[in-house]
Amino acid sequence: MEAPIPQHASESAQRVIAELRELAALTSTPDGAQRLAWGPVWRSARKWLIEKLDAIGLKYEIDAAGNLFATFPGLSGKTVLVGSHVDSVPNGGWLDGALGVVTALEAVRHYAAAPNHPVTLKLVDFADEEGARFGHSLLGSGAAAGTLDLEEVRSLKDKQGTLLVDALKENGVELNRMLDAHASLKRIDAKAYLEFHIEQGGVLESQNKSTGVVLGTFGLKRHMLRFVGQAAHSGATPIHLRRDAFLAAASFALECREIARRHSKPGAGVVCTCGVVKVEPGIVTAVPGVCEISIDQRALDAGVLALMVQEAQEASRRFAAENNVTVEWKPLFSIDPRPFDPKLLQLCEESVREITGDAPKLPSGPLHDAANMVPHMPTVMMFAHSARGLSHCKEEDTPMEHLEPSIRAFLLLVEKTIAHVSRL
Repeated sequence: MEAPIPQHASESAQRVIAELRELAALTSTPDGAQRLAWGPVWRSARKWLIEKLDAIGLKYEIDAAGNLFATFPGLSGKTVLVGSHVDSVPNGGWLDGALGVVTALEAVRHYAAAPNHPVTLKLVDFADEEGARFGHSLLGSGAAAGTLDLEEVRSLKDKQGTLLVDALKENGVELNRMLDAHASLKRIDAKAYLEFHIEQGGVLESQNKSTGVVLGTFGLKRHMLRFVGQAAHSGATPIHLRRDAFLAAASFALECREIARRHSKPGAGVVCTCGVVKVEPGIVTAVPGVCEISIDQRALDAGVLALMVQEAQEASRRFAAENNVTVEWKPLFSIDPRPFDPKLLQLCEESVREITGDAPKLPSGPLHDAANMVPHMPTVMMFAHSARGLSHCKEEDTPMEHLEPSIRAFLLLVEKTIAHVSRL
């Protein structure tokens, strides 16, 4: 028996949109969403979600990392996981993360309306996907995936000086037990993880498309470089005698843009960003003696990403030599590319085409909880159009003519995935 979920009905999409508005009204100020993980507004969002689950008689549990799972059991333990995260950045948008959770709620609501389904359907709200408060993204899903380094996060503090370990404790989570969430995930006979999210970029808008099939999440290599020369008086030091660390860093940043351009291909774009620049001594009358600059490189192909890093390293040494300075690299963060499951990509493409008539494919530059699920189960994501490519701000939006069909397409993907898993 296949799941009788009326995915094509616009009533389902309209209910999702209405509940997203309800959640936004509860957890936003005029500056945007305030669902910062582990804080009181986030707890209000969780309480709202639990009340919705209670209303449909759905049991839930919270694992050792603070991730919430709600389950409607089927005739077998084979499970389809559907979800995302409700936490937001400060002054964030009404859709980021919440779209995936509230749409998953709608899917489970219909599933729970009838008994004797072939597989188990499980909603998940991962904790602290954003990492906005303590600077470590994908905290809850990382613990569930077994990749979270407890020592790496143990000393993290927020801007008010609150330790992560104390914020976790306030929410009933013990840092030393967070990796127990991995054992909990392994006990689930998960055959698929589906995540629905806004694009957060402008590709779909540039194509005037509502919905995209996500090929996978970019691999990421993030480093901090430190160019060291010699500070000197800006009036007394001739150009040819200067050891200007900033000029080496500036040349490096421009070359990184060219590296990204060289490796970009249609449907396989790569990105490179220098987002932090710190100059010492940082006064108008001094030649910069030290310059720190960050480099964030992302690509879907692991070989391409490795080559980009190699080329950036070679460029940094070249520009250091040209400016008579030294350069050191410090790794900050790394994650491998996570391509999504071919069968689920096929089902995703079918679902989008049936609703919108076209199914553009694109990679995800931002990381998502889905990236942590890839090593453990077949995974796929679907993107909804983002107005002006904006996210992580109060202006974040998806026009209704794009949001409604995207929700319908994702609900159809849930239906198709349940049918696929029931035949395994």
